[in-house]
Amino acid sequence: MSILCYHAVQPHWTSPLAVEPAAFARQAAWLGRWKHTVALSVAVRRLDRNGQLPRGVVALTFDDGFVSVYDHALPVLLRHRLPATVFLVAETLTPTGRAVDWVDTPPPYPLETLSGEQVLEMQDAGIEFASHSYSHHDLTALGHGECVRDLRQSRELLEDLLGRPVPFLAYPRGLNNEGVRRAATQAGYTHSFTLPQSREPFDREQGVPRVGIWPGNGVGALALKTDPAYLTVRTSGLWPAARRLAPRHRRGPLTGG
Repeated sequence: MSILCYHAVQPHWTSPLAVEPAAFARQAAWLGRWKHTVALSVAVRRLDRNGQLPRGVVALTFDDGFVSVYDHALPVLLRHRLPATVFLVAETLTPTGRAVDWVDTPPPYPLETLSGEQVLEMQDAGIEFASHSYSHHDLTALGHGECVRDLRQSRELLEDLLGRPVPFLAYPRGLNNEGVRRAATQAGYTHSFTLPQSREPFDREQGVPRVGIWPGNGVGALALKTDPAYLTVRTSGLWPAARRLAPRHRRGPLTGG
């Protein structure tokens, strides 16, 4: 199974986090035609039952809760009947809010995140929501108690808003260690998701791995990244060799997720 990770679906923002709306529309159309896309909760139930993610299916996730997911991704998801899960930074939903200061390449305008009203509208349309922590800090840099509080505060705020349990967590930037994983369990999460970036072999204890989709990833890249063999290689010691063998025009975002 491939769990795909998007961030923003936004025009006029040159960033590794921003996929152009037209590109996303093409990708969604391809997924709707050629892949069996399931909700993340469905995939996890199969994981719990069988001990492994189901083969041959895809799940879509979006990190950070950018408002562009509502503006540009939601209509496309509904058109192709594709389920998805959005991992929210809970502090952005508080009355005081939270500035989006965690991106490395911000646009020349403030980035907006989803409002509570938009979240509920999307939930009514079938979109699932989960936690991306409370504040989007590097959880590995927090003390254990502070990490537990951050993660628990996020889960409780989201559960109050959504009116349902929030058992899933995506680590900010995929960063975690044994202490963070222990804190996530103490904070009430049952499953954690990450985004392998290192060239080192990936340890499945770090969380359920996802595959990043980046600017420049066309339908061909999507086909590669949803092939069952891709994640096997991506999370193994074979990855550095695979990068060296990849044609130069297919490196960068295509092989960096």
